[in-house]
Amino acid sequence: MLHVSHVTFVTGQVLPVRDVVRLGRARGIPTIVDGAHAFAHFPFRRDHLECDFYAASLHKWLYAPHGTGMLYVRREKIPEVWPLQAADASKRADIRKFEDVGTHPAANALAVAEAMLFTQAIGIDNKAARLVYLRDRWANALRRHPRVRLHTSLRPGRAYAVAMVEVEGVEPGAIYDELWSKHRIITSPTNWGGVKGIRVTPNVYTTPDEVDRFVDAMTAILQRGVPSQ
Repeated sequence: MLHVSHVTFVTGQVLPVRDVVRLGRARGIPTIVDGAHAFAHFPFRRDHLECDFYAASLHKWLYAPHGTGMLYVRREKIPEVWPLQAADASKRADIRKFEDVGTHPAANALAVAEAMLFTQAIGIDNKAARLVYLRDRWANALRRHPRVRLHTSLRPGRAYAVAMVEVEGVEPGAIYDELWSKHRIITSPTNWGGVKGIRVTPNVYTTPDEVDRFVDAMTAILQRGVPSQ
């Protein structure tokens, strides 16, 4: 089995999923795609990816309640995959067997439709364009500084809202602490696979003024060299 992220959580990079899927299929290896940071984030068609399985959290970019998710299984693969809880044998080839969990709260599932309507009202192309605009607003303002390293490509289609920035000589955790304690700006300090920095993720409701506040706070950190304790 090949397991690949559609968007890596470290840098926000969109990965060449279809190429990976085709490599696997040529060797008889099925592929499951982790779409947690992709679904409802930017425009794409699942069929275009050609994957055997696609799973996503819906509380991230669809803004549905926590605990909601989506699972796609290619039709011919359904019978061979066991559900988490045993379903009736009559559902062996039925995608609904993965939801056969007895009595459970309906509110979360019903809210998914409302979340879909919200994203559709914005328009996925408009949503992606807004996210890229906000990302580029801070990224282009900071990357001119010689001690700033941007670990995410700004080329069209390579990434959208999520991007990672490193300040040479300053630990990501120290930047996170200062941004939160002094400015109430939330980022995600990350050191993974040799790449470190803070992950910055504006959303559709983030205003340009809020992005500029982040740039001002980061500029102050760059001028001081290290955040004050």
